[in-house]
Amino acid sequence: MTYKTGSIGAFMKWSKRVITEPDTATPKRWFDSDQTAVQALGTAISAEAMVKLLSKENLALLHMIVSEKPRSLRELATLAKRKESNLSRTLKKLREAGIVDFEEGPGNTRAPRVTARRVTLELDLVGPDSVVSVDGPEAAH
Repeated sequence: MTYKTGSIGAFMKWSKRVITEPDTATPKRWFDSDQTAVQALGTAISAEAMVKLLSKENLALLHMIVSEKPRSLRELATLAKRKESNLSRTLKKLREAGIVDFEEGPGNTRAPRVTARRVTLELDLVGPDSVVSVDGPEAAH
């Protein structure tokens, strides 16, 4: 995925050009610096990775988190009949995708919570880029 960086003035010129002379070669994302771009784009998840992440087993896990409301990772591991280390890796990936987060509990416990109930994949069928967007809890209502 390509992008442009630069000052506000350069952004104004770029945005006018994108609107008045649309073409597929012009980058459609603008960042104030390469550091900002790396932060924003570094968290992007490919559509293929998202599909793998949302396996039947992981969808059942998400359903379990919503229905059972486990108070800790250990409790979820017991409910799911999975090892904590394996479950921790899965939840980390789901967190990076914006689907799960953790609620601080008593002591050092962290309770997993589903933060997105819907995932939308936007696929560019004629280009090399694909985008994954995650709807948060406010969109679930």
